[in-house]
Amino acid sequence: MVAMASVVAVVGTVTGMVSALDDGRGSDEARPDVSSSPLLQPLPAVPTPSPSKTSASPSPSPSPSPSKAKPSPSPSKTETTKPKTEPASVQLYRHPESQVLDWVRTNRDDPRRAVIESRIADRPAAVWFADYTPSNITSRVRAVTSAGSDKGRVPVVVPYAIPDRDCGGASQGGAPDLGAYDGWIEKFAAGLGSGEVIVILEPDALAQSDCLSEGQRTARFASLARAGRVLKAANPKARVYYDAGHSDWNTPEKQAGLLRRSGAASAAASDGVFSNVSNFNRTGDEIAYVRRTLDALGGAAGLGAVIDTSRNGNGAPADGEWCDPAGRKLGQAPTLRTGEARIDGYLWVKLPGESDGCKGAPGTFTPDYAYDLAR
Repeated sequence: MVAMASVVAVVGTVTGMVSALDDGRGSDEARPDVSSSPLLQPLPAVPTPSPSKTSASPSPSPSPSPSKAKPSPSPSKTETTKPKTEPASVQLYRHPESQVLDWVRTNRDDPRRAVIESRIADRPAAVWFADYTPSNITSRVRAVTSAGSDKGRVPVVVPYAIPDRDCGGASQGGAPDLGAYDGWIEKFAAGLGSGEVIVILEPDALAQSDCLSEGQRTARFASLARAGRVLKAANPKARVYYDAGHSDWNTPEKQAGLLRRSGAASAAASDGVFSNVSNFNRTGDEIAYVRRTLDALGGAAGLGAVIDTSRNGNGAPADGEWCDPAGRKLGQAPTLRTGEARIDGYLWVKLPGESDGCKGAPGTFTPDYAYDLAR
């Protein structure tokens, strides 16, 4: 069986639910143009690589990742505690530019519009930055973070420009080399401002690293450790989360080893991990998985996790289908108040309704798909 990874396969320029891609209009304009969003690709039936996607800029889509179709998990027993850090503002920011919002605005009479608008378009989603444009990345990130800060809400941003980000798969692109990436991250960090912001750092960069040589992996992990430190030094209120893949991919112990080598155990670089980006695994499975991963990781006290719940309402399909599988539903609404110990938030990193490439062109908003997920 194949597991769905959270890798982003990008066609042309990678984008996500809310794309903050450069549209050539100049360094100070940050209307996140939505370009094709990455699509999920199945990974081999043995733990190897994978990614996913969303709406602000490109979001990652999985590449092949082992998947074991599991029966619906029983709800996990967890203490009802507050997330490790109670943010000054606890409401997530909804960026006003996305493919789904564009569709809603231009299809007011469509019978599907009310459901799609109320259940998808009105929910906050991540903003992806997947194109390597160092000349204006600072201003584009700042446009999103400052708008969130002005509204007293917490934006979620996704830097997705690591070299070889999809191991040569559908999400090709990113910075030309790690030196260029380090410079890009510094410019990205300069746009974070001083308010609350959540950073989903490079989906699949760790879980899908087996395709690299040991020397390449060591260099990538060092670059990601540096990225976390740079992001948090630029804005001490930034909450930076590292790639934990998902519960049907690497074991918690293996993933923790990758995370440790990348600085995710250090409070100077990390607030914890993220999982299930662009995937369908049930929230209960992901909660159990990230807790085990955090236990294996050790490190700074208070590390937590965020989980992508955008399309996991019915769990993963039993047949391992990864491309716009039928019968999926929206998962839990985005929130920073989960009531679950060590779970800092449920986020919509991938925007529901953006196709993986089967019900519509890869990365494009597909109303029939969105309606099926939402009703």
